[in-house]
Amino acid sequence: MNFSRKLLAVPAAGAAVLMMTAAPALASSTAGEGMADLQPVPVNDAPGSGSAMITMNGTTLDFTLAYQGLLAEAPHAAHIHYAGDAANMCPTAEDDADGDGFLTTTEGAPSYGGIKVSLTTEGDTSPDSGLAVDRFGVGDDVSYSRGGVEVDQETADALADGEAVVVVHGVDHDGSGAYDEGDRGMSDLDPALPGEATDPALCGVVEVSQMGGVPGGGVETGQAPVDGQNLGLIAAGGVALAAGGALLVSRRRSADQG
Repeated sequence: MNFSRKLLAVPAAGAAVLMMTAAPALASSTAGEGMADLQPVPVNDAPGSGSAMITMNGTTLDFTLAYQGLLAEAPHAAHIHYAGDAANMCPTAEDDADGDGFLTTTEGAPSYGGIKVSLTTEGDTSPDSGLAVDRFGVGDDVSYSRGGVEVDQETADALADGEAVVVVHGVDHDGSGAYDEGDRGMSDLDPALPGEATDPALCGVVEVSQMGGVPGGGVETGQAPVDGQNLGLIAAGGVALAAGGALLVSRRRSADQG
């Protein structure tokens, strides 16, 4: 069976277990860069690695995704994950809730959250494209880039805060060279699909380098990441500096008039 076509037939509701909602974040503007070092998900032990480079400008995202060593000639769905009530980290062996030796997408969700961005090669990038495998990378040596991807404010803030997680899916557990039922069984997302096709393979938290959010629409221009507490201090310092400048101008004008 051509599982690529079968995956395409899965309705958007089939990926609903990956999607978690949260209260909207405060409006902010975000700019900078981040990178996720993609390593095998514990227990699943996919023989691969990769990286995701992300650049943010407000709520517009550019990304480059690259990975090697995964199942050849097979599609690998990839996403940016986040949820306000998740741990916002990669899963560990302890997340194998049923102890069967396989970490499913649903078991990993409390760690990395739901889909926020589908890292497709073209077209829609919303969570609705979470299983659109005709628009993800295929094979064991993949690299592609996209620019101008619009995301919601919550996702932009999650990236700025170092809480977003990149996950690449698809694991050949039994080494058969294809996604099949094998010892793993069927997918937790859709019982018509083999679990190998949707299980998380690689994972990495997006580590920020020069990225930060400033409440009220300001953009960080410093060289180091700025957390929420320091942003407040910076904002307070800016107000004080502005007030001091106004006082200096007033004194100079008084002196000139005298």
